[in-house]
Amino acid sequence: MQLIDNISATIERQIGSRPWLDHLVRAGGRFQRQRGDFFAAGITYFTVLSLFPLLMVAFSAAGFILAGHPQLLVELQDKVVENIPGSFGDQINDLIEQAMNSRGTVGFLGLVVGLYTGLGWIANLRAALTEQWESQSPEKPWWLAKLSDLGALIGLGLAFVVSLGLSAIAASGLSKRVLELLGTDHLPGASLVLRLVSIALGVLASWAVFAWMIARLPREPVSLRSAVRAAVLAAVAFEIFKIIGAIYLRTVLSSPAGATFGSIIGLMVFAYMTYRILLFATAWAATSSDNEQEAQVAPPNAVVIRPRVVERGMSTGAGAAYFGAGAVATLALLLVGKRR
Repeated sequence: MQLIDNISATIERQIGSRPWLDHLVRAGGRFQRQRGDFFAAGITYFTVLSLFPLLMVAFSAAGFILAGHPQLLVELQDKVVENIPGSFGDQINDLIEQAMNSRGTVGFLGLVVGLYTGLGWIANLRAALTEQWESQSPEKPWWLAKLSDLGALIGLGLAFVVSLGLSAIAASGLSKRVLELLGTDHLPGASLVLRLVSIALGVLASWAVFAWMIARLPREPVSLRSAVRAAVLAAVAFEIFKIIGAIYLRTVLSSPAGATFGSIIGLMVFAYMTYRILLFATAWAATSSDNEQEAQVAPPNAVVIRPRVVERGMSTGAGAAYFGAGAVATLALLLVGKRR
């Protein structure tokens, strides 16, 4: 027992002597205490649920594109017949034509359902992020909360646009063209430089989204400085996870069972891990010196001074008892005297 106490004391001293490690331990404790894994799983469910109306909108957009370019429709149908011969290919072409003919209805329903599920998703995401702050703020009226969620959803969409733009720059080979213009593409290590630049742009794109989500989505005021630093942690962890996830998908999709279910399972795992990273980064921001509030100690109860009165004399009840006992004793003595 003494050995365990000594080890615990040594660990506490080591943690206390390293501020970054102490911050990491406090963030992990906040994440576990506020049920970060539970909320990440719940948001993953709402994410998968929100994908169906997005697919409806995508099919509708594809239908409008095919309707405006008949040659693309003919090429698509020919590719279907070549790769899926027989009646099944004809059925797929019939579904494509039906989707194209009902593109307006499908798109409208997709937008309406997508708005509903999107508001539900953003509300649950904000609730999960706010939970990491151990919020004690009063709830807003439902209509005001919905307007706030709508604004947050639009802002998040703009943040994703910025992120996709940076990712497109990384994927377009712009850095390679710059090296070619400078005449340094043939130098040793040029491919490594291109890879590092691509990773840096990916981290920057992730950082932009995470910083906005940590700073603006919680229903608590967050200092921008702590959100930016926490977003760096989240972006680096997310980039590492993307590399590991790509290796996982290449391994799983090589088998028939993996080709059937691997993409769905991979999507759910990807969403779950992403939300865990986001919630832990929010816990990191919440436990930083910029945002962590001192524990509020309840004031002591008011002191009431009551004078204590101690009666030294005889009480009324005791006096009556003594008087009765004396009377009985006197009567007994008188009776004894008469008999003599």
